[in-house]
Amino acid sequence: MEPGGSFLPSDWEEQWRREKERKNSTMKKGGEEIEKDKQELRRIVAYNNVKMGLTSGAEGRWAECGVGPDDELHTCRCRNHPEDLFLVLESFRESSLLTDLTLTLESGNSFNVHSLLLEAVSPVIAERLREARVQSPASSRHWTILLGSGVDHVGLQGVIEFAYTGRVPPNKEQILSAACALEVPRLLDSCSKNGHLKGGGTEKVHMEDTLKSIQELWANRTGCDVVLNVGGSSFYVHRVVLAASSDYFRGMFTSGMKESAQMSVDLPFLSPPELGALICCSYSGSLQLSWDSVFEIICMALQLQFQLAIKVCLDFMQRELSAASCLDVMSFCEAYGFSELLEEAHDYLERNFWEVSATAKFLDLPADKLLEIICSDGLCAPSELAVFRAVVSWVQANPQERFDKVNLLMKGVRFDLMTFREFREVRAINLRMECSGSKGLELYSSALKEFGLSPQNTQQFRVRHPRDVLVLVGGDQLNPDMGQRIPSREMWFAHSLCSGTGLVREMEWRRLGEIPDQPKFRHGLASLRGSLYVIGGCYFYTKNDMMSSCFSFDPELNSWRKLASMQEVRSNFTVVVHGERLYAIGGDREINTNIDSVEMYNPDSDSWSYVRPLDCALSGHAATVFSGEVYITGGFNCKYVCQASIFTYHPDTGSTHLPDMTHDRAQHCMEALRGRLYVAGGVCNQGTFYTNQLSCEMYNPGAKSWTVFSSLPVPHVGAASAVLEEMIYILGGYCQEDYSESGLVHRFNTSLQRWENMGRVPGAVSDLQACLLRLPQNLRQRLSV
Repeated sequence: MEPGGSFLPSDWEEQWRREKERKNSTMKKGGEEIEKDKQELRRIVAYNNVKMGLTSGAEGRWAECGVGPDDELHTCRCRNHPEDLFLVLESFRESSLLTDLTLTLESGNSFNVHSLLLEAVSPVIAERLREARVQSPASSRHWTILLGSGVDHVGLQGVIEFAYTGRVPPNKEQILSAACALEVPRLLDSCSKNGHLKGGGTEKVHMEDTLKSIQELWANRTGCDVVLNVGGSSFYVHRVVLAASSDYFRGMFTSGMKESAQMSVDLPFLSPPELGALICCSYSGSLQLSWDSVFEIICMALQLQFQLAIKVCLDFMQRELSAASCLDVMSFCEAYGFSELLEEAHDYLERNFWEVSATAKFLDLPADKLLEIICSDGLCAPSELAVFRAVVSWVQANPQERFDKVNLLMKGVRFDLMTFREFREVRAINLRMECSGSKGLELYSSALKEFGLSPQNTQQFRVRHPRDVLVLVGGDQLNPDMGQRIPSREMWFAHSLCSGTGLVREMEWRRLGEIPDQPKFRHGLASLRGSLYVIGGCYFYTKNDMMSSCFSFDPELNSWRKLASMQEVRSNFTVVVHGERLYAIGGDREINTNIDSVEMYNPDSDSWSYVRPLDCALSGHAATVFSGEVYITGGFNCKYVCQASIFTYHPDTGSTHLPDMTHDRAQHCMEALRGRLYVAGGVCNQGTFYTNQLSCEMYNPGAKSWTVFSSLPVPHVGAASAVLEEMIYILGGYCQEDYSESGLVHRFNTSLQRWENMGRVPGAVSDLQACLLRLPQNLRQRLSV
């Protein structure tokens, strides 16, 4: 690594004075001299690009970083919409709000309900309402239906309860009789053949089916009791649905406003496309969103107080955050006070500063906001030179108005984190700016002071604290003094990521505690519902040293819980989270004997059960979940030969094999990131022995094809891996050639397509496991003491 400012030549200030005079003279001469000056700057920039892993020049950065505009439509849905809607409708019924149908019995009992719901569940009620609408004046908005002797008040009350809640009332013959008389098919389906009613499990299905029926009624304009006129468009809707979805319309239809008595309401201040989307969301619980439309829709949702639509839009913004959109999201959240999403967007900006600085939105930032961003300790960039370049690009976007901001903005650039080569580029650009800029522009002296006067032997850093921490658990290492293996019970977490001079990267590790079990390695590790699960493994290398135990760690309580053990012992296996369940896949049950069985853990019942096995025995494989599928690569077969296979596994349907990897491997790592599967490290076959597998490859599930990417700089056999802030970390492991343990941490940056050295793992080095976990702030602070 090139030295930084603490080795600054004493004559640089004098060189700068002479260089500035030469530059001014060159500008006066023009022509060939200016072109030579430009070539020199291009040569310096190209060198620094190579060092930082960037393509040369500023052109094409949008394509390079993948930060172009995104107008792709996404269907975004709230899964709980049916339950939430019906809960509000039930409260409306209890308060007699917007009830427009009275069901009367021969006994004189009557019930006020919403015609829409009863029409959606009962063909008999639907037919009677159709007849009533034909016979009654168009202005009528309240209907009365007299029911026959086949329905009594107990039975009708049960049908109404079922319509609004999906709950099947207690075992009463009157309810079955009413369901038959009113032809309520879903209630009849819930009845047993002997006339008794089944309880439980029907509510959610009923609400979803009834909501589909309501959507059909709306699509056919059946029972729509108000028309909203907006900008030349008319929307036929049901008042009760709008009132249940929007506080604005609830007030309009229930508080005595003149609109509550009108069949047609004019809303000239609204936009038809956005209102149409919100009305559709009220019925379906879903929105078609893109970055081109989401801000207009959520602004109208806020204006009309559509709480469901607001939630769907916020979820979309958080899930689809990108370099091109995060600045818009931050501005929106600041304006409307969405602090949680603002924090997410700001966190994304800091993690992806280089990509964000390539967008047009970045060039529109006000100076004070730009200064706030670049002054942040947690800012991530390929190098501090990238921060300097971002500021320069912002200035050059409007130089006449922004030159006077340069001196202030450069205070946010940490020149002491640059190397000599990087600072040469700073000198060249500063020289050009000072000679062509305003008279008050004096950048170099302050930059030189910061670069040259940092204390010698003191490493300066930008320090970032990830919200989700990378946790290391267990593992094994060699005692260099005794020549013995030392299995570990320790847990560590990466408290911070540090960026120092040039490309220096480090991780700050802190001790999280110990496993309340025997030391273990080649175990399973996963995070589910905010808790950490440590499963199986082995505590030494003899036949009876493998385990089936399972423990969970709750970071909120900072406590452990012993759980049910697996059906059989396992080591050298994988654990994945799929559908709110844990799956322990394959592994060794004793030395040189692996298995094909798969066990599923249900956290609700604290129980393990066998599910469909693999096609063959497998251990030392890698597994991850991507797009709802469990992918498994490589590993040792029953003869302990490294495999090149990849397949998807489903606990019900089994394995589906895909095109093999380019290279066979076992004891390797695999992670899913940005729509691809990345496979790295491990060992491969070499005759009757194994050797290090340094090659890495990436799988495209859409194209079902493999592509080789940058090889690992050192062997990582039996290493841990995780994806943290959209970068792949490979931690620890050993070298198969001489069994030496490196303990290094390497991070693959997909944007720059290179591996970066991130320091060393603490404690145990090989056969360890890693995953991400959200630690409460109070625990992180307590552990820092």
